[in-house]
Amino acid sequence: MAIIITDECINCGACEPECPNTAIYEGADDWRYKDGTSLDGKLVLPNGKSVDADEAQEPISDEVYYIVPDKCTECVGFHEEPQCAAVCPVDCCVPDDAHVETEDVLLGKQKFMHPDG
Repeated sequence: MAIIITDECINCGACEPECPNTAIYEGADDWRYKDGTSLDGKLVLPNGKSVDADEAQEPISDEVYYIVPDKCTECVGFHEEPQCAAVCPVDCCVPDDAHVETEDVLLGKQKFMHPDG
């Protein structure tokens, strides 16, 4: 399951540098699949979605920091717990019920984005 940042976010930015997948972006900022990953060019994600890793994507939120579900692995393969939730001073990084994934799926995403890591 991915993590989501709720609108209780105070935009402190503590979570952003903690994400090993660069899945967290400041509100209104464009994002790319290639940011912080080994992804490059046109490819098919483990979930079957065809994407261009280099292409700028629309922000998910214009108001607060946000997490890209396709890039979030809940820190599986890196840490014992989601680091965004661990450092959030207002506890607004919570499980995203709209993007439920097993630990195996999360680890598969991690290995896909970081094949050498």
